[in-house]
Amino acid sequence: MSKLAAVTTETFDREVLGSEVPVVVDFWAAWCGPCRMVAPVIDEIARDYEGSVKVVKVDVEAEPGIAERFGVSGIPTIAFFEPGQEPTAVVGALPREVLVESFGLDRFSRSAA
Repeated sequence: MSKLAAVTTETFDREVLGSEVPVVVDFWAAWCGPCRMVAPVIDEIARDYEGSVKVVKVDVEAEPGIAERFGVSGIPTIAFFEPGQEPTAVVGALPREVLVESFGLDRFSRSAA
């Protein structure tokens, strides 16, 4: 099981929208097989970009209002919230390379400095 922070309706605005660093949000549910498949990839991204990109999880069963607010209709949905930008998202258990490329995460790599 992932050790990433779970955000709730009460903490979402502060932890994600108010973050000074970009945030990857994994919208998931415990019963979702593809969500379990992508979880290690999300954990790997959290580890590799620690300090420059925050990674959190939203359980859509526990927090349906957040999913509805951002139009999440299928899971896993991986969304990217960059300060000052509209969020972007991809749906499905995608490989790490696709997620990194979709969100331009290499811009935030410690080795890119």
